[in-house]
Amino acid sequence: MTVGATTGGGSATLSESELAEYEQEKPARRLRPALDRVISAWCAVVSLGVLLQVFFPLSSGTQFYLVIFLAATLPITLLCYRGWRVPPFLNPFSARLEARATDNPGLTDWLLAVAALAVCLYPLLDFDSFLERRQAPTSLDVLTGALLLVLLLEACRRTTGWVLPLVSLLFIAYAYYGGYLPYTWSLAHQGFNFDAIIGQFTMGTAGFYGTPLNVAASYIVLFTIYGAVLDYSGAGKFFIDLSFAAFKRSRAAPGRTVTLAGFLLGSVSGSGTATAVSLGTVSWPILRRAGYPPEPAGGMLAAAGIGAILSPPTLGAAAFIIAEFLQVSYLTVLGYAVIPTILYYLGILLAIEIDARRHGTREAEASTQSAWKLLLRFGYHFLSLFVIIGFMAVDVPPFKAVVYAVLIQLALSFLDKEHRLTAVPLFKALAQGTRSVLPVVATCATAGIIVAVTTQTGLGLNLAQIIVEAATGLTDNKTVVLILTVVLSAFAVLVLGLAVPVTASFIIAAVIIAPALVQLGVTQAEAYMFIFYYAVLSEVSPPTALAAVATSAITGGKVMPTMWQAWKYTLPAFLVPFAFVLTENGAHLLGQGSLIGMVWTLVVSMLAVAALAVVTGGWIFIATTWVERSLCIPAALLLLYLAPVTIAAGIGLLFVAVVINVVRRQRRLATPTEGPVTS
Repeated sequence: MTVGATTGGGSATLSESELAEYEQEKPARRLRPALDRVISAWCAVVSLGVLLQVFFPLSSGTQFYLVIFLAATLPITLLCYRGWRVPPFLNPFSARLEARATDNPGLTDWLLAVAALAVCLYPLLDFDSFLERRQAPTSLDVLTGALLLVLLLEACRRTTGWVLPLVSLLFIAYAYYGGYLPYTWSLAHQGFNFDAIIGQFTMGTAGFYGTPLNVAASYIVLFTIYGAVLDYSGAGKFFIDLSFAAFKRSRAAPGRTVTLAGFLLGSVSGSGTATAVSLGTVSWPILRRAGYPPEPAGGMLAAAGIGAILSPPTLGAAAFIIAEFLQVSYLTVLGYAVIPTILYYLGILLAIEIDARRHGTREAEASTQSAWKLLLRFGYHFLSLFVIIGFMAVDVPPFKAVVYAVLIQLALSFLDKEHRLTAVPLFKALAQGTRSVLPVVATCATAGIIVAVTTQTGLGLNLAQIIVEAATGLTDNKTVVLILTVVLSAFAVLVLGLAVPVTASFIIAAVIIAPALVQLGVTQAEAYMFIFYYAVLSEVSPPTALAAVATSAITGGKVMPTMWQAWKYTLPAFLVPFAFVLTENGAHLLGQGSLIGMVWTLVVSMLAVAALAVVTGGWIFIATTWVERSLCIPAALLLLYLAPVTIAAGIGLLFVAVVINVVRRQRRLATPTEGPVTS
């Protein structure tokens, strides 16, 4: 696939491999047609098996299914993703390979794939006995487990890069050498030999076949299949068309269109950066005609794309892991995200309104279609999304709800001649569903190393104690200790998220950082949601901000200014999580507590978001001065603390800022010859 966008300086085209440079997942190979069809057939069979597993589960249990699932996906991952690249100066043929239309696996890749299939299937030779040998694995158990470890690290390296494999190796070294640390050190433990470590990885329920892989094999793959079915049935096109038809008659309409389209398209894509780029290729020409400079447009696109994976009804892959860790329903996790989602999009919309005035944007006809006609003709695409929520509301498990949604979307596709899911399109959708989840499977299985070592050594509790002691060493005030710990935790998750995908960064932070927050009185739900938001927000955080880098390539804007614009649009999402971990009433923001409590915290938080929009956008009724902005900074922070005294003070400061701006506006209207007021 190639996506094109017209930029201010000409035409920009991003291929799949170029687009993948901006993702934390690496590009897959371009296989020759015959091999591509074979692998697609295999992936389609895997998708069918996953769908059947929902209603006809294997009698041997979950771990047995996970072994089969990994055996079905790991070899394909090693074939579909590139291994080591030979530098051109060492191999003159490598440059020719890069120029070819296909990039097929070599002999080494095939040998690794066969080895992966063999070691994955090895436990099935006598599965019950294999599990019983956990405390005393045989030499063959250790050998096959060690080989599986190497192959998983290589698959993870191929799909996401070096960072997660290196972190995993550090954890393995800690499990082995931790017994040699001085016993007075907090991180010291009894030490484990190699056999015990491999046994924990392959035979336990906290290693390769632990919660992360279980979530990938039982939930995430079903949603990637559903997303592919939505896409092939024309839902993605409909969502974009509807968004462009919905807003036509105001200078802020193009920005609103981008926001709505990003929200809807995210349910199909599942990737924040991919959503931002898909949206940018279509909407940048319209934004440019409306008068948006490249950098604000790129920041808006990045924020809209990331917002999709922060929002119900799909959220990101880490949301399923939250549900498993907390042992709550996925619908409960969706409930946690409702109010933060409202605040996130309120912040974006306010920033759009302000930017439309600051940049003097104008109306730009985005579509000649009628939104109502589109809804009447293609509105059925929303039905499957509502079905997922509806079934979960009546206690149908999410993995069954999404299968029902797939079947409904399959049937509804026949209402559109152009996108009917007949045999060939359905085959492609099923194949794409499994192919899309391959990097996630490699990440989740490898992340199981970190979970296993943390469980085996007690590292999580030890690190939590160290973090808390570090904060306590600076002050005795419990509130300040919590604030310092939360700030350090946010920084750690952001840094971690710059190097590894969202799912991996969440898992690592959940087992290491969450215990420190819980130890200080934060509930597990609040701690996990805090980590989840910061793991996602790493994609719009300088200095990397992958989503912003990708959109700047489309708009032709400068990279760093685009990053800061994206940060401006997403600022409420950075601060609102602090409200639900630091304040007594913050639980209301996660949909917990009374309805009245949720309503008043939402209203107060909306005022805080409005104050933040004034700070970053520099506009109320006219451009603000430094005085108004200076008043709005403490106003936003005080409002987000959600205590009666701070709320009153925050409202007072915000009111003063608004009054000053209104008075200045009246004076400006009374003096037409006065020049424009700038911030």
